[in-house]
Amino acid sequence: MAHEEADGDVDVAIVGGGIVGLATARELQRRRPGARLAVLEREADLGVHQTGSNSGVAHAGIYYKPGSLKAQLCVEGIRRLYDFCDEHGVAYEKCGKVIVALDRSELGRLDELEARGRANGVPDLRRIGPDDLRELEPHAVGIDGLHSPHTGIVDFRGVAAVLAAQLRDAGASVATGCEVVGLERRAGRTVVRHARGELRARQVITCAGAWSDRLAVAAGADPDPRIVPFRGGYLRLRPERRELVRSLIYPVPDPDLPFLGVHLTKRVDGEVLLGPTALLVAARDRRRAFDAVDLRATLGWPGTWRVVRRFWRTGLTEIGMALSRKAFVRACARYVPELRPEDVLPGPSGVRAQAVGRDGALVDDFVVSEAGGALHVRNAPSPAATSSLAIARLIADRADAART
Repeated sequence: MAHEEADGDVDVAIVGGGIVGLATARELQRRRPGARLAVLEREADLGVHQTGSNSGVAHAGIYYKPGSLKAQLCVEGIRRLYDFCDEHGVAYEKCGKVIVALDRSELGRLDELEARGRANGVPDLRRIGPDDLRELEPHAVGIDGLHSPHTGIVDFRGVAAVLAAQLRDAGASVATGCEVVGLERRAGRTVVRHARGELRARQVITCAGAWSDRLAVAAGADPDPRIVPFRGGYLRLRPERRELVRSLIYPVPDPDLPFLGVHLTKRVDGEVLLGPTALLVAARDRRRAFDAVDLRATLGWPGTWRVVRRFWRTGLTEIGMALSRKAFVRACARYVPELRPEDVLPGPSGVRAQAVGRDGALVDDFVVSEAGGALHVRNAPSPAATSSLAIARLIADRADAART
């Protein structure tokens, strides 16, 4: 099959050319030598959305409920990710992370994070005091903290590029500009209709990020949960002020939210990001401020209104930071007091595809389900990039089981 061919019969079609879709395709390709595989990506390039617009952090597995898929796959995934980067020359750095408690009210939550990290098998996690913090991050302040030396930063688009090259070299099709508009089960195959034609596949796996719920529903799945888009906006430090942050400085997060709060993040390209915000928005594509279809889907979902009622105070804070650079910098300066508004420049933004239940629950784990003869990744926010090679193994196991 030609690399960009997007019609005909295949054994497996993977919808979505982000890091999870590409890793899944590569895992299946290795398990099924000679199988005809095709990856369909809606954009003109790969890894455009969550893969290419996240903070670039490789998470060690501290935050996640023990026994959850996030906990299991993040700890396995970061190990496999670092090995992959070593093998293929992808840029990364184990720069470490500090999670900082500013006052005594946060110590109980910090204790819980430490217990979770140890239960999840996060290597070399240690409690630190103010002196240790100053040694690690001379410009940061706090009364207590956790240090995770194996947390790092990775060029995730570089990982995606290597995965795509491996797929193509082994004969798979990786086709861009192929937005999928329909899935239909017919005569033992799934017909995948897309912008450039259609494929007939024995198996289909959708890894469509912000559009994952729509494809699942098109295949006959329950509409619960629905993707609700949250935009994460960043600022970045001026080059001459990057010395304020050596590695990764994080707050103690709110346990009721799946977001980690504003943090200060070194990147492999040398930039230092501040943020992100977490703002409910009117479009699933980060390049658009408004999309009527997306907005109707969000406002028409009962879970959206339950989230708004529950977290309206948090929402007002996020709006304030999005509208005011001073407010944004002030939130970050709680951890690095030398930080000033004149130290920052505009930064990138991304959209987190957050699954929200009809009851208003913010789905806080990876979700993979089956409908209409296809497997669907229904929720894969952070740490999906870190966990991608391990998520791929899980999906491939389920795909193999579905063949028997």
